[in-house]
Amino acid sequence: MSFPTAVWILTGLAAVVIVLTRLRLGRDGAAGRFSISRRLPTAHFVAGMLALVLWLGVLVAPEDSFVGGPLVGIAAIALWWITALCGLLILARWLPARGRHVPEAAGDSWSKGPGLSLLAHLGMVAGVLVFTYAYLDAAV
Repeated sequence: MSFPTAVWILTGLAAVVIVLTRLRLGRDGAAGRFSISRRLPTAHFVAGMLALVLWLGVLVAPEDSFVGGPLVGIAAIALWWITALCGLLILARWLPARGRHVPEAAGDSWSKGPGLSLLAHLGMVAGVLVFTYAYLDAAV
């Protein structure tokens, strides 16, 4: 598999993570030990969708056009990093805690623990590292 093919596959997986996070956390009573601000999943979704649109422009547009140019590419990478950092903050709802008044971890119909969130958001960080390297190396 070539490097650009891996970038395309990771782009598709990143889109799935953005949409599924929105679906999973878009309602009340999301799984986890702690509740998080509703702004965090919204920031994750908005930054992720903007990153996706700009990134797709970078991947398909010619380099000498505005859409495929360096300014759009840098903006896309920056938005990918914002999305990944928001995802890591979303994982904070699963942090272990001690004490008498700590709430029990709530489950949902998607999974019985943090496994799906860990896979998605740590995978997103790995994907963004690949995107950054691919862009800086001019592989895409």
